[in-house]
Amino acid sequence: MRRPATAAVVIALASLGLIAPATSATAAPQDYRCQEKWPGRDGYVRAWQHYGCDEGFMGETTGDDRSWSDGEGAFRGLDHTIASSVMNSGFIGGKDVVAFYAEKDYAYEKGYVCLAPGEKWADNLTDNYFYGTGTVVNDRIRSHRWVNASGCAAGSWLT
Repeated sequence: MRRPATAAVVIALASLGLIAPATSATAAPQDYRCQEKWPGRDGYVRAWQHYGCDEGFMGETTGDDRSWSDGEGAFRGLDHTIASSVMNSGFIGGKDVVAFYAEKDYAYEKGYVCLAPGEKWADNLTDNYFYGTGTVVNDRIRSHRWVNASGCAAGSWLT
């Protein structure tokens, strides 16, 4: 008698969307697009205009960029208003974390977030918030630089 009751509970929960489908593909679709674009460890930070490292490639650099809105560096013009996914394919060791700032010149007063080399990418910046201010990161990166992990607070990590 237990099997029909168990089956009824499973069917009810599944119909409410409370049970995940039994497939191996549990990551978000945009995560797969970032994975497809992963170049391996080549020393770069990259950014895309769209979620999931999809279309709208903005640029890449091995260096720092003090202003994503000026005419210098890999990120220029309106780039400070359009980044929705970022990638850290930097080399492991030393300054291997990318710190993204809500203000130019690496000013941390308006908040910052860090992307660890092990995380590789943040495919949707709408679910991340600048440390210190709580402002959504999406479309608000104004500068970036390479730092040591010790330069990032516990609640500042992009996911």
